[in-house]
Amino acid sequence: MEFAYIPSPSRGVLHLGPIPLRGYAFCIIIGVFVAVWLGNRRWIARGGRPGTVADIAVWAVPFGLVGGRLYHVITDYQLYFSEGQDWVDAFKIWEGGLGIWGAIAFGAVGAWIGCRSRGVPLPAWADALAPGIALAQAIGRWGNWFNQELYGRETDLPWALHITSSTDGRVPGYYHPTFLYESLWCIGVAVLVIWADRRFKLGHGRAFALYVAAYCAGRFWIEAMRVDEAHHFLGMRLNEWTSIVVFLLAVLYIVLSARFRPGREEVVEPGASDGDTDDDGAAVKLDKKSEDEKSDDKVSGDEKSGAGKTDAGKTDAEKSEAKTSGAEKSEAEKETAEADSDSSEPETDDSSSSVEAKDEEAESAKKV
Repeated sequence: MEFAYIPSPSRGVLHLGPIPLRGYAFCIIIGVFVAVWLGNRRWIARGGRPGTVADIAVWAVPFGLVGGRLYHVITDYQLYFSEGQDWVDAFKIWEGGLGIWGAIAFGAVGAWIGCRSRGVPLPAWADALAPGIALAQAIGRWGNWFNQELYGRETDLPWALHITSSTDGRVPGYYHPTFLYESLWCIGVAVLVIWADRRFKLGHGRAFALYVAAYCAGRFWIEAMRVDEAHHFLGMRLNEWTSIVVFLLAVLYIVLSARFRPGREEVVEPGASDGDTDDDGAAVKLDKKSEDEKSDDKVSGDEKSGAGKTDAGKTDAEKSEAKTSGAEKSEAEKETAEADSDSSEPETDDSSSSVEAKDEEAESAKKV
């Protein structure tokens, strides 16, 4: 009886001429880019410089890939070093096989080196990157779908995964899509960390520890569903025990860190300008206050300059007015002088007539 199911791809690699395009590799690469992109946004929102997350990731990603592969090869050594197996396959990372525990552990070493070179605290950087790592895992798990691996027990559920390959001991059939379960769980972990970080202002590595604890909780029950070959200890798969131990360590770290180092780091990157964050965790423009002060100083300078120009204009007007007033005054004085001159001329004529009359009288007296 045919029922609904999730189909598996017929092949996990496409060849573009001599270049193989592998679905597993593409999923890993896309996951890394998403983690760095989201981590950069969160780092800037916490007051760090743009690009710092990517610079440190240059160290963390290669270390993480090597660590993840080493963990897988060591815990599943029979796949590469047992009779009939080729040990060279241990280096074929594109065929799948990355242990998240080794990837996180070695990636932390690489991140520590990068953080020291930039002078930033590793816990703060890990907090910024935590939800991005969860999303990267969610995307990376689809690489297992391309390789038809990491599935669970047989099931007739409508979302069963149809395995068609019979290589490496696979048995075609319908199985629980544990890769899908873990992918969805990691998306939920990313949402949880983002929410908790905004709600409780997690700092000093607690956001990263929350991601680790939440992931381990999901990995435990998903691991119990898997049927691929694995080492067992006391009736449980090795990764189940690892999930329990790492979960307890992460919870212990959250409790102790909150007690001895409460709150969030005030400075995550020395020398970076302080920035505020809005409710959505988005970065607000840095040095806004400084820029506003510069703008106010400029406006104040313009006002002073304008005031100086106005005063100068008033002074010129006053000078012009004074000049006009002086000209009018000079003209008035000139008219007054002419009036006085005109009025003095008759007096001179009268005086001359009087002198002439006196001279005539004197001459008449002489004649007599």
